[in-house]
Amino acid sequence: MTSAKTRTEFPRRVRIKEHLWITMPDGVRLAARLWRPEDAVDDPVPAILEYIPYRKRDSTRDRDDRMHHYFAGHGYACLRVDLRGSGDSEGVLRDEYLQQELDDGVEVIRWLARQPWCSGQVGMIGISWGGFNGLQIAAMRPPALKAVVSVCSTDDRYADDVHHMGGCLLGDNLSWASTMFAYNSLPPDPELVGERWRELWFERLEGSGLWLEQWLRHQRRDDYWKHGSICEDWSAVQCPVMTVSGWADGYSNAVFRMLAHLQVPRMGLVGPWSHKYPHQGVPGPAIGFLQECLRWWDHWLKGRDTGIMNEPMLRAWMQDSVPPTTYYDERPGRWVGESRWPSDHVTRQALTLAWPGVLEPSERSAPEREMTLRSPLSVGLFAGKWCSYAATPDLPHDQREEDGGALVFTSYPLEESLEILGATMVELQVKVDRPVAMVAVRLSDVAPDDKATRITYGLLNLTHREGSESPQPLEPGQTYRVRVKCNDVAQSFPAGHRIRLSISTSYWPLAWPSPEPVCLRIITGQSRLLLPVRPRRDEEDARIGFEQPEVGPASTPIRQQTPQAHNWRVIRDLAEDRSTLDVVNDNGTVLLRKIDLEMRRKAMEWYSYQGDDFNSIRGETLWERGFRRGDWEVHTVTRTVLRSTPEHFLLHAELDAFEGERRVYSRNWDVTIPRDLV
Repeated sequence: MTSAKTRTEFPRRVRIKEHLWITMPDGVRLAARLWRPEDAVDDPVPAILEYIPYRKRDSTRDRDDRMHHYFAGHGYACLRVDLRGSGDSEGVLRDEYLQQELDDGVEVIRWLARQPWCSGQVGMIGISWGGFNGLQIAAMRPPALKAVVSVCSTDDRYADDVHHMGGCLLGDNLSWASTMFAYNSLPPDPELVGERWRELWFERLEGSGLWLEQWLRHQRRDDYWKHGSICEDWSAVQCPVMTVSGWADGYSNAVFRMLAHLQVPRMGLVGPWSHKYPHQGVPGPAIGFLQECLRWWDHWLKGRDTGIMNEPMLRAWMQDSVPPTTYYDERPGRWVGESRWPSDHVTRQALTLAWPGVLEPSERSAPEREMTLRSPLSVGLFAGKWCSYAATPDLPHDQREEDGGALVFTSYPLEESLEILGATMVELQVKVDRPVAMVAVRLSDVAPDDKATRITYGLLNLTHREGSESPQPLEPGQTYRVRVKCNDVAQSFPAGHRIRLSISTSYWPLAWPSPEPVCLRIITGQSRLLLPVRPRRDEEDARIGFEQPEVGPASTPIRQQTPQAHNWRVIRDLAEDRSTLDVVNDNGTVLLRKIDLEMRRKAMEWYSYQGDDFNSIRGETLWERGFRRGDWEVHTVTRTVLRSTPEHFLLHAELDAFEGERRVYSRNWDVTIPRDLV
């Protein structure tokens, strides 16, 4: 894994303002941290905004320093703002991407453009939440916003976010809701907000609510999800966009859609990374992403010809074949580029699903036969997370055990290497015996020793076969032709390897199972796999490269007080016939020396089922967060449990807040929500 070089010398000296207030039109104050050149009042510079809820004072402090000091040293004023109701800002954060959040963001940009040290040109950068709202605010077209760098984000909040995939409810929906449940329970820092800290804290505890309940009440694509989805009107975005993701991230598909549909200058970058900025990218290789951003900012905010727009529109890491494992320091491969997307260089190669489990070239005839499948709930235990953070071993394991509960179609050994770039499609002719059913498809690289590495996958709730706005129940016994899109990927299959397509009717806990066990019949000869094949173009691709990663200096030493612990275990109780995925992300306790703050964070998740009882499905999370400085000590404990019956989701949640050892706030929720063809 490539470590970033820390730079301490820059063209311009940097001044850091630890805390400042920006007042919104309704009087609520947002907390911000500022890095800018010391001489910016005499020589104004463009501004770069990062606008997220993850606590600038402590949780993202080191990451913020490394990036924003670097940009500031190259002639930019960088502002890191806590959203209303998060970190040290006033107010209450009630949900993701509300109109209030976006309106506040527009006001912050207006404030930035008026400052004496700002040239009036503003850019936005962010990963995940900050990548989302960068796009959403761009669609509101504030005059001073001239360019966006959006990392690990999406244009479509329903179809391609942490909540749903192909109309299926994702397990990460519970995990992410629990993450924000814990964040929303935390107080501001008394050193910055003064004696009001407890009042502001209790406003959050009372007002933030249970976001998971809101999300579960919107199980189809409705106006709730359309809000904040820029795909609803591509023309609304009128400033240039650099969109970035990684193959191990959950958001790589959005890069390809935005390149295809945005109507502004745009660039796409996809590496082997998980949910990380590329200069911190894992799996590696990490790249000099901050240098690449400077090329982008200098071009669009300073009017300099940096050559950035001469690069291919899409630059992607073509992954070489690797043995399956749940964590990689690095993924071998090479950079490839396309001057436009969709690319004329990528063509569809069809393989027919043939009896008794073969992928036949489409030119060969294959008889129509019915193959029957009823997957056990065990299929999916080794799937990894929908969105990898590379903090735990959360990538998919060897697929052979999963394939035991799936219908499997395998090609003959490849006579020569084959490479794909883009989205694999699976067209299936199917029958089912239940009105609600799902299908999961997996594409694997099978080595000569038979180890199977998952390359990409797709999900489809079959009631969403004609779209997610108006899903329709299935008619048992009727034949349907459905199309399942797999995640975009770039992958090289070596000669002698085989390509495998695996199909299952469950994929827990990555996706919540159907209400009942499903018997699925696939008609071979009429079903096929469509691969996005790209021929090698070594001469053109060899021109693509990046500098080694660099970052700015940290503003405070960080000391690990207690050790971290990260585990991902499958536990099988043979006596009870119960299987549990047990996930621990314990960051231990760290001391931020400059602000004399101890911070601890531990998250635990359990996903279980018993036998083939679809009513036994259970997801549970437990978060512990805490801070201590001198005599001031607070911590919160949040717990969420989600279960289901064939007709309902059953949601239970608990929130407890403590000052020292004294519990000062406690609240429980018990909510029943009807299932809506999920």
